Amino acid sequence: MNKKIRVLIAKPGLDGHDRGIKVVSRGLRDAGMEVIYLGLRLTPEQIAESAIQEAVDVVGLDCLSGAHMSLFPRTVNLLKEKGGEDILVVAGGIIPKKDIPALKEAGIAEIFGPGTPIDDIVNFVNSQMGGKSEDK
Repeated sequence: MNKKIRVLIAKPGLDGHDRGIKVVSRGLRDAGMEVIYLGLRLTPEQIAESAIQEAVDVVGLDCLSGAHMSLFPRTVNLLKEKGGEDILVVAGGIIPKKDIPALKEAGIAEIFGPGTPIDDIVNFVNSQMGGKSEDK
């Protein structure tokens, strides 16, 4: 049996809107992934430290506040500094199209905007992890 994909989901910064991230968390869990939801108002340092401690495969970040251009790259850099350079980082939220190339250059593997079907997120993560997640 394959090892489940471990995903840490978190909201960096002061953004308090969490409906979308809860829907994504449940969708990933329902797809057979192990999901750790850290919650709201976290620092990049807290997220990176938790990702390393939990030995996750994927970190999912969500931001609706507009602070994504500083919070997302900072989280990626901290993961690398702490030995998590192999952790896949994906993001979602209200991200202007003009910001996506810079975020990808900073190490975000994919950006999922509002209304992205859960299956698209699941399929992307599974494809990046080599189909590692076990079936339900």
